[in-house]
Amino acid sequence: MQALGGGSPELRPLEAARAGRAAAVGDEPVRIPIEDALDLHAFAPRDIPSVVAEYLEAAHARGFTEVRLIHGRGKGAQRGIVQSVLERDPLVKRFYDAPESHLGATIAILATLL
Repeated sequence: MQALGGGSPELRPLEAARAGRAAAVGDEPVRIPIEDALDLHAFAPRDIPSVVAEYLEAAHARGFTEVRLIHGRGKGAQRGIVQSVLERDPLVKRFYDAPESHLGATIAILATLL
C-alpha cells in the first residue's frame, strides 16, 4: 500500500476517496495530516474502510499508540463501519467508544513499534 509519499507525514487517501472529492478539490490528491484524530465526516461511507485502514497504518508508522476516529452520532452506520475495520486490523490491540463523545468517536489503541 502506497500510503505515504516521498517521506511526507501526510496520508494520500485511496483512489476511491480522491474520486469522491474530485468535484470539490479538482484532480489534486486529498492529503490528510497524520495526527491523533481523524474526522471521517468528509468521506463517503463506501470510502471509510479504506481510509481508516490506510490511516491506521500511517499513524502506526509514525509511532502513535492511540488515535481517535470521529464518525459522528447519527444512526450508528459509520460507527459500525469504523469498528468493523478495527476488529479486523492486526495493528489494533483494542478499541472503545470515546466516553466524552456520546458515541460520536471511537478510540483505537494501536500496537507499539518494536
